[in-house]
Amino acid sequence: MFAGTPAFSVAALDALHAAGHTIVAVYTQPDRPAGRGQKMMPSPVALRAAELGLPTFKPSSLRGNEPAIGGLRKLAPDLMVVVAYGLILPQAVLDVPRLGCFNIHASLLPRWRGAAPIQRAILAGDDVSGVTIMQMDAGLDTGAMLIRDQVAITPTTTADQLQQQLQTMGARLIVEAVTQAAAGTLQPEAQPSEGVTYAHKFDKTEARIDWTKPAIELDRLVRAFNPAPIAWTELGTERLRVFAARPIAEAADAAPGTIVSANAYGVVVATGDGLLALQALQWAGGRVTDAEQAARGRPLLGARFQ
Repeated sequence: MFAGTPAFSVAALDALHAAGHTIVAVYTQPDRPAGRGQKMMPSPVALRAAELGLPTFKPSSLRGNEPAIGGLRKLAPDLMVVVAYGLILPQAVLDVPRLGCFNIHASLLPRWRGAAPIQRAILAGDDVSGVTIMQMDAGLDTGAMLIRDQVAITPTTTADQLQQQLQTMGARLIVEAVTQAAAGTLQPEAQPSEGVTYAHKFDKTEARIDWTKPAIELDRLVRAFNPAPIAWTELGTERLRVFAARPIAEAADAAPGTIVSANAYGVVVATGDGLLALQALQWAGGRVTDAEQAARGRPLLGARFQ
């Protein structure tokens, strides 16, 4: 049985299907309004499950939902694989599969338990991330570790790039974990009590650039919130979204937020420590452009972002 919702989950579903495992059902979140017309749309996992011809269920909740849990029991799955499902699984659900529930978590547990491990790792300046295949229990990402692998976070890695790497890694590792589970060779390892951190959910307010912070931190913010919700700032009454930036280790001889130069290299802004060159920008109502195009026709030199 498979449970997942966003595009991140699709690679694992595909890998399990391609490996020849019988997927008796797919669980995903209900259809949501999307796009300008706010038309009800199925999740990426629901769309892929339909293409694969897999029976799909979309309960709004499983907690206290006896009809849904009864339906799970009738399916009598050996194993449930969970990847960014987005719904809490009560103990009654965790107890249904003979081998329990395996979760693909996008961090090296116990670091970054919780909802946004990819973004939080980049924001914190971590130099490594990875995937942990975990045996789920009633806690928040507290279960025993089954398989792990890691990948470097470089000074230019964005959340989008790291997500692509981890979803590919997760798909590979879950097939390996299921193979070992079937053979009875998995060796669960309890998570250490040291090094626990929580990757709390974020919202658009966190993506606002605080120019009093060091340039190196603002660079991480830009990368962590690309592709969503995208870092942003304001110039007068106009909002500017920042898709790419680069820190410059030079003294900022101006108040934080002041634009000290605008050329092909970037729109260079003073920060609390160092300079930040904004390189891919979008003015409200416009398209994403490079810095030179974004600066064209605008008297930016000396202006100050809020």
